[in-house]
Amino acid sequence: MRALVTGGAGFIGSHLAELLLAEGWRVAVLDDLSTGRRENVPHGATFFQVDLVETERVKDAVRGFGPDIVFHQAAQASVVRSWEDPIRDAQVNLVGLLSLLSACLGSGVKGLVFASSGGVLYGDAEVIPTPEAAAKNPLSPYGVAKLASEHYLFAFQRAYGLPYIALRYGNVYGPRQDPFGEAGVVAIFGRAMLAGQAPTVYGDGRQTRDFVYVGDVARANLLAAQALLSGFRGGSLDEAAFNVGSGKETSVLEIFQALVGLTGFPGEPRFGKARPGEVRRSALDGTRAARVLGFRPRVSFQEGLSRTVDWLRKPS
Repeated sequence: MRALVTGGAGFIGSHLAELLLAEGWRVAVLDDLSTGRRENVPHGATFFQVDLVETERVKDAVRGFGPDIVFHQAAQASVVRSWEDPIRDAQVNLVGLLSLLSACLGSGVKGLVFASSGGVLYGDAEVIPTPEAAAKNPLSPYGVAKLASEHYLFAFQRAYGLPYIALRYGNVYGPRQDPFGEAGVVAIFGRAMLAGQAPTVYGDGRQTRDFVYVGDVARANLLAAQALLSGFRGGSLDEAAFNVGSGKETSVLEIFQALVGLTGFPGEPRFGKARPGEVRRSALDGTRAARVLGFRPRVSFQEGLSRTVDWLRKPS
C-alpha cells in the first residue's frame, strides 16, 4: 500500500508517517514547512515541499506518487489565528482541501482520511461525552472550516465516488508538539515550567478538554484507512465521522497540577483574559470508533504526559 500524508513534517503527521512505514506502507509526505520541520519527515519517506494552495504542484505530487490512501493532516490549526486572519484560515483549510480533492480525482486514490476536530465542531455541546450525531455549533472560523470540509468531502464522495473517513480529534498532545505556539497546552505549559517560568492560563482554567495521545491518534488513522480499503462507506456526514478521544474531561488547571509533579515547577500559573471562540467543556464519545474501527486509546494521560515531558527535556 502507498500513502500520502499531507502535513507529514508536522506534529501528528510525522507520527502517522512513522507508523505507516513501520507497518510496511510506502509513504510520501507533502508539507510546505510553514510549521512543520524537515527533520520530522521519517527516513524512507518521499518528500514533496508543496503548499496545498499550489493546485498544479499538488496534482503533480499526487499523480507522481500514486497513493492508495491520502491522509490529510495539513491545516491551519489555531483557533486564535483563525480569528486573527480568517481569510488565511479559509485558504489553507478549505482551498487547500479542494486542491487536494481535485488532485485525487482520476489518480487511483482509493480513499481519504481527514483530520477533523471534535471540540470545535460541537461547540458548547449539551451532551458530554458528545456523540458524532450531536448538533454542530462551531464557535470560530477554524471550526466552521472543519465542518465545511466534512461537507465538501461528503459531496465529493456522492458525486465522484471518492470514499473518506473524517476523524474528529480531541486535544492531541505528545512529543513534537510545538511548545512555542498557542495551540498545544501540554507542550506550552511543559516547556515553560521546565524553564522555571509560570505558564499563562486563559480564563479561570476550569475549561475542560478531551486529551488523546498522538500515538493513539496515528493508530486511529491507520484503522480508518484499513476500513476504507475493506469497503467502508459512510452514508451520511455523521456516519462517515468518528470521534477520536478518551471520553474524559480534563481541565487546564488539572494539567498544570499534573505537570507540577513531572517538572518540579514550584510556582503558580499566571492568569489572562479568556480567548474568543473557546469552548467551555469538551469530551468525545468514542463508542462508534470502538465498535466500527476497533479504536480505543491505549496510552493513559499520565503516561502520555510523562513521555511528553521527557521529550521536552531534550535539547531542541
